[in-house]
Amino acid sequence: MTDLAGKHIVLGLTGGIACYKAAEFCRALVKAGASVQVVMTQAAEQFMTPVTMQALSNRPVFTSQWDARADNNMPHINLSREADAIVVAPCSADFVVKLAHGAADDLLALMCLARPVERVPLLLAPAMNREMWAHPATQRNLVQVQQDGAVVLGVGYGDQACGETGDGRMLEPQDLLEEVVAFFQPKRLAGQKVLVTAGPTFEAIDPVRGITNHSSGKMGFAIARAAREAGAEVTLVAGPVALPTPRGVRRINVVSAQNMYDAVIPLAQEATIFIATAAVADWRPASASQEKVKKDGSGTAPTLAFAENPDILATVAQSERAHSGALYCVGFAAESHDLLVHATAKRARKGVPLLVGNIGPATFGQDDNALLLVDAQGHSELPRASKRVLAQQLIEQIAVRHPDGAKP
Repeated sequence: MTDLAGKHIVLGLTGGIACYKAAEFCRALVKAGASVQVVMTQAAEQFMTPVTMQALSNRPVFTSQWDARADNNMPHINLSREADAIVVAPCSADFVVKLAHGAADDLLALMCLARPVERVPLLLAPAMNREMWAHPATQRNLVQVQQDGAVVLGVGYGDQACGETGDGRMLEPQDLLEEVVAFFQPKRLAGQKVLVTAGPTFEAIDPVRGITNHSSGKMGFAIARAAREAGAEVTLVAGPVALPTPRGVRRINVVSAQNMYDAVIPLAQEATIFIATAAVADWRPASASQEKVKKDGSGTAPTLAFAENPDILATVAQSERAHSGALYCVGFAAESHDLLVHATAKRARKGVPLLVGNIGPATFGQDDNALLLVDAQGHSELPRASKRVLAQQLIEQIAVRHPDGAKP
């Protein structure tokens, strides 16, 4: 993964048991392509050794403002000037106080105060006991640091080292990584409300069996994540898949095509962009048995009658909001052959401005793909790449085509 290629991150650790998560977070940053310079407070050294962080970052760790390795003996200046961002994780309640009041009695606090505010963003991952987190003084200090330009990434809920349960846990390393990656992405869809469908549907034959397909949902989930990173408010309506919800995305789980239709139609009244990646079943059994259908020993297979499922994409694309330009619709087509022919025909039939085609079922469940974009001007291709990269490229293309135009 190269989401952070070329980025130089200063990772600050303050005192707290969450320092053990910082080790994994550091490793994740490096794997994402970033170079990482670790700076630790004396309190952080009580929980994690500089040796460990040096091994994970592949760089010597700085712990003191009196460190003489810098030629000018000013590591607080040099390190902050080199950074694309300073991320403090964990950020203790005490360190929030320092930031709120401009205190500078250790190297990390000095760096945060001396950083060029307009060029070097400060991201904070708080970690503290639930009562400390909820205390009015902490919340007041957090408001102040945000007014001063810092970005507070929020906290998690759960068991705490003290034995209590509640808000205040540092976000998990993968969540922090997603937040940092999202921070650096261009906000091309800022202000947009994006509705995405993903995964297969499951049409019940009886309480045990059903009709479904091989869609894994990976493309749709990647698109939801990319849209959120681009600044959109994202709702993801997902069929039955085993995928983690992208951070910052609202998820609604459904099973059948009718369930998905019932969820999507009211949500589309508020959305500004609809991306229909789900592989929705065209038909369902006309009536599902309330009990498991059993063999009767006759050798005769049961006969199934089918009913057509509602067409989610066509319904939304033909709505008043879509016709007025308030809702931009994007369809997907998974074809086994003649992709351009079928994708072009489907775009016209559904009445959508953009239709995205891919060759299935070979791509189902895979981590890479290639996409064909079909619109009124013709067609173009997004060459084979990871679905993560393709999702980012597709969001860029949607932003360019969207009536509001791409944001910087």
